[in-house]
Amino acid sequence: MKTLNLSPLDPDFVQNPYAAYTRARAQGPVLFWQDYGMMAAFDAATVQALLRDRRLGRETPADQRKPTPDHMRDFYAVEDQSMLELEPPTHTRLRGLVLRAFTSRRIAGLAPEIEEIAQALLADLPKGEAIDLIPAFCTQLPVRIIARLLGVPEDMWPDLLRWSNDMVAVYQIGRTRATEEAANTAAADFTAFLRRYVNERRQDPRDDLITQLIAAEEGGEKLSTDALIGTCILLLNAGHEATVHALGNGIACLLENNTPASALAPDAINATVEEILRYDPPLHVFERFAYEDIELGDVMLEKGRKIALVLGAAGRDPALYDQPDVFDPTRPAKAHAAFGGGLHFCVGAPLARLEMQIALRALFDHAPNLQLAAPPRFANTYHFHKLERLMVTI
Repeated sequence: MKTLNLSPLDPDFVQNPYAAYTRARAQGPVLFWQDYGMMAAFDAATVQALLRDRRLGRETPADQRKPTPDHMRDFYAVEDQSMLELEPPTHTRLRGLVLRAFTSRRIAGLAPEIEEIAQALLADLPKGEAIDLIPAFCTQLPVRIIARLLGVPEDMWPDLLRWSNDMVAVYQIGRTRATEEAANTAAADFTAFLRRYVNERRQDPRDDLITQLIAAEEGGEKLSTDALIGTCILLLNAGHEATVHALGNGIACLLENNTPASALAPDAINATVEEILRYDPPLHVFERFAYEDIELGDVMLEKGRKIALVLGAAGRDPALYDQPDVFDPTRPAKAHAAFGGGLHFCVGAPLARLEMQIALRALFDHAPNLQLAAPPRFANTYHFHKLERLMVTI
């Protein structure tokens, strides 16, 4: 098998991974990524197929499970309840219960609130001076919407954000003992916070997602309190992380490419958001275990091994997209892998899309002459691909 020697921590790769992906596709499309410690698929066809292949999954095979270290017990108490880490039949039951509460009607009904929060944030932005849009706009909007959706106080958003950031840091390359301890503390604090609200909603139902998850039932089964808490944390962590960085990447992309205002018109914004997600997605890798031997062309993915599905590379595959390194909001619609696929397709994708559509239109309506004050700079957080700052001037 051909080997790829490329550190995800390399500064040039952090700022622009797409040139490396092009070289990897030309060699592969499936290589053993030495620095990542597993096989990796870089072409759209293989990535899309493996996302839907039931012979692979997220759940750790029984013979590879290890005892939970004491300093990570609270973190894995949450993780073990996450449907993202489970396979059927448990995953099927959990996802079904969540979808009964997280309905398209419920999501669509959030549009006025997304608009309200976006306008409030924009009104506070100073004019004529350089500001970082990541904390001032991109971060606050999705986390405040999640707070409203769950039914917890919106002014708790800084705590929700801190817990989320500390927990998702364990998925980044280069995690340390300090990273793990911070994630464990955040999981414990987040769990205690949500347990209080779950207990309150059992006695005093409200029009919020926690109440709806409590009421959701499938085949006579309901979510346990621990599963409900794990689901709420997953919805915040996964939803917040993706939307914040998709917004930041998208704003930078629109500005760097001098995108015309017509791309943000009501009849064009959907296509523009999909092109952003294809062109510069916020999450670049999903990992899967092979539950049996799988032939991938002339190489074999052996049972029990992991493979990295490189979503960021799949979105730039010339076999699927004409001139893939060109940002083109008028591009004819084709499926992309930014939200994954198959059983684990992102349950929050409709909300993320809605937030992006509303937030981008609101921002550029408010500041039609928005300009970059400094080149956008990406953070060293692979497999997340996110800006550490986005300095602009209104």
